[in-house]
Amino acid sequence: MCESNETLIVAVDPGREKCGLAVLTLSGQVLEKAVVAPDLVPKAIIEALQGRDAEALVVGDRTAKQDLINILGESLIRRFRKGIVEVDEHLSSLEGRKRYLDDHPPKGLWRLIPRGLRVPAEPFDDYAAVVLAERYLRSRRS
Repeated sequence: MCESNETLIVAVDPGREKCGLAVLTLSGQVLEKAVVAPDLVPKAIIEALQGRDAEALVVGDRTAKQDLINILGESLIRRFRKGIVEVDEHLSSLEGRKRYLDDHPPKGLWRLIPRGLRVPAEPFDDYAAVVLAERYLRSRRS
């Protein structure tokens, strides 16, 4: 796990029915990821931070972004030194899907099904949130 003095970023892939959430260190280590209902995102963020220093709340720039920002509240947003940082969400879900399938390889006869035809067994919005966080980290290094 993470040392208490290590700075974190939290990324959210916002959606109307579910949101992906990822907590990463500034070095890119994924500490936590989850799929949560939009109204539970503030509580999930507070629990993930556990009083640790947070640099940015990374949010995808498209679907349901404004709805998410509205439910977060100013006091939660102020916990992040850089506040909310919007990141281009283009193709993040496709990349998240690919990573999910990489982490959950098929077994038995399912291995014969081409990757493009495989359907993830569960929501993978958390993987899309990791993609958004990594995009932020790459942009801050440039």
